[in-house]
Amino acid sequence: MTVLPIIQPDNPILRKKAHRVTSFDAKFQKLVDDMVETLIEAPGVGLAAPQVAVSQRLIVVRLPDDEESRKEYGDQAGVLYVVANPEFVKLSRGVVEGVEACLSIPGYYGKVDRHENAIIKGLDRQGNPIRIKANGWLARVFQHEIDHLEGRLYIDIAKDVWKARPEDEETPVE
Repeated sequence: MTVLPIIQPDNPILRKKAHRVTSFDAKFQKLVDDMVETLIEAPGVGLAAPQVAVSQRLIVVRLPDDEESRKEYGDQAGVLYVVANPEFVKLSRGVVEGVEACLSIPGYYGKVDRHENAIIKGLDRQGNPIRIKANGWLARVFQHEIDHLEGRLYIDIAKDVWKARPEDEETPVE
């Protein structure tokens, strides 16, 4: 596996709508493995293929798996989600504000409104249909990553963006 370079907003790939995944061949499997390795090494909780300069509708998501995270996120903690061609089936009416960061925009944070709950459908790494019910932070991460597939960054919808401060260290990067 290879840790891939994460691109920043000056790269136009981040601002383009990504292409649908149509092949689940060995090249695709290597991309998945490399993206998971990159996510862990970063460290982050979500990564979209456009962030590693690949214009494909592919995301990997994994909430932390430490004891505190297991208490807070239950069975969502530590689960690795690999989703090709993700789409929202349903988004809750309830919207909450939260602080977000992004591996492609290092050193900045922003306040973003997101739906509290989401149901996502897509394909797993073998091309089989999957459906995911995401709540709370996991729902936020999925919304953030799917935005990347549309060429949208959190700074485009944030109420406020600021340079990192010491008190922001607790906020995981998506």
